[in-house]
Formats: sequence, structure tokens, C-alpha cells
Amino acid sequence: MDITNKKILVCDDSVLARKQLVDAVNEVATGATFIEGKNGAEAVELYKKEKPNLVFMDIVMPEKDGTEALKEIKSFDEEAVIIIVSSVGTQEQLKKAIKLGAKDFIQKPFEKNQIKEIIELRLGGK
Repeated sequence: MDITNKKILVCDDSVLARKQLVDAVNEVATGATFIEGKNGAEAVELYKKEKPNLVFMDIVMPEKDGTEALKEIKSFDEEAVIIIVSSVGTQEQLKKAIKLGAKDFIQKPFEKNQIKEIIELRLGGK
């Protein structure tokens, strides 16, 4: 699947989690540019600066959690496509994230086919 000229922001406080997500995207699609952030504050800053086509973001992060970052990004750009990727999301946090405008949720550990489906659906990759 070719997603050349697409920017993907991957935001997680775990370096390993970011690497796994980037590797998974690269296994199912080629050509994307990746931007990485390690907390919600960086996610908001990087989103405003880079305007990525797709965001994968954890909920539980230092400085600013994923739901706060989601709210700020959506107030900046209501068309933002944000996918929550989290292992410790409670039902309440997930409901809040969806209510705030998250497009989808993937539970860690994720499967490659979940990433492929998101890329196809959200970036129109073929």
C-alpha cells in the first residue's frame, strides 16, 4: 500500500511502543513520513507545526494525557484524524476520547491487520 506524501504522528511516552507502531505501519504501507512525540504536550505542538494526516496517540502520558491533547488538537483542527492506541484505557477514558472526537481505538498489544485497516480506512491507501 502506498501512502507517500502522508504524515503520521505517533505519540507515546514509550520509545518501544512508538517503534512498534512505526514498524507496523511500515510493514503494511510505504512512503509515509513519521513524526514522534513522547507526551501530550508534544503531540499538540507537533500537530500544529506538522499538520499530519493521521495521529496514533496513547492515553496515559506525562505532562498532558491523550484525552487533553486530543481535545486541544480537535479545537485547533476539528478534521484531525486521531486514533487512540492504549493498553490501560478504562471504559470512561475511551468513552471520553470518542466523545472528544477520536476516530478509533486500538488496544495494545495490537495486531498488524488492525493497523492495515486503519491506514486503508483513514488514508485511503490501496
